[in-house]
Amino acid sequence: MRGSVANLPYWAIAVIVLVVVVVLATIAATIIHVRRPPEANGPVLVGAGDIATCHNQQDEATAKLLEKIPGTVFTMGDNAYPSGTSHQFEDCYGPNWGKYKVRTRPAVGNHEYQTDGASGYFDYFGSAAGQPLKGYYGYNLGDWHVVVLNSMCQNVGGCGPGSPMVGWLEKDLAANSEKKCTLAYFHHPLFSSGEHGNQTKMTATWEALYAANADVVVNGHDHDYERFAPQRPDGTEDPQRGIREFVVGTGGAERRPFRAIEPNSQAHDDQTPGVLKLTLNPASYDWEFIPVAGKTFTDSGTEGCH
Repeated sequence: MRGSVANLPYWAIAVIVLVVVVVLATIAATIIHVRRPPEANGPVLVGAGDIATCHNQQDEATAKLLEKIPGTVFTMGDNAYPSGTSHQFEDCYGPNWGKYKVRTRPAVGNHEYQTDGASGYFDYFGSAAGQPLKGYYGYNLGDWHVVVLNSMCQNVGGCGPGSPMVGWLEKDLAANSEKKCTLAYFHHPLFSSGEHGNQTKMTATWEALYAANADVVVNGHDHDYERFAPQRPDGTEDPQRGIREFVVGTGGAERRPFRAIEPNSQAHDDQTPGVLKLTLNPASYDWEFIPVAGKTFTDSGTEGCH
């Protein structure tokens, strides 16, 4: 038995046992650390704009995606075609996206205002849509502050500097400056390669968001998907403080082709209905465009907050 553990003194055996326990504990801790994804529990926003029509089934296909994705559903306007009446919300939006109404935070679009005062929209969503004469509001989600704006701002006092909505936005952003990350969503995109192009009426909105170090803007209006590099309100790229814009007019309305692709457009597709999933981590966000069944286009990535 020469050289065996049995011939060692008790104190030496105790040291060996202690070393083995420490090594095994270190290995176990390392495995646990590796398997735990960073910031895995960030809340989720999932949604799209330009959604429901009773004339095709694409809105039903995108609604099926929501069924499998927990979190807050957000819409970017033109929720019920063609004119956002109460009837169209009940009959066209209600049977598909309306299934998730209790977890939806909506934004209004131009088609809703084809009904006087967008009354069909405000009646359908109630207090979740904000005050009917404003249509803009804010809320917190995890470590993020989220603002929902009314890009039909000409109907609620104007769109430029000093307008009621931009004034409210500046005060709201200042009151929530302790939040590390900020996201805004509304219907009309300042930058877009789609059919309608750049909506310059939203410049003052972007200037307020940029001044407050906002991180992300999500829009609809053009019936396509597009992702831009972080930009300043004048359209110049700014990797340090720029706002990343997504256009996600892919909720179910008919597809429309791109015009000339705008500068700083990094991803674009005009053939695929789907939804954008945003995971709002404490100091970053993950994005993933999820296509409807039978389509293959997707887009994903991760970016830190400013």
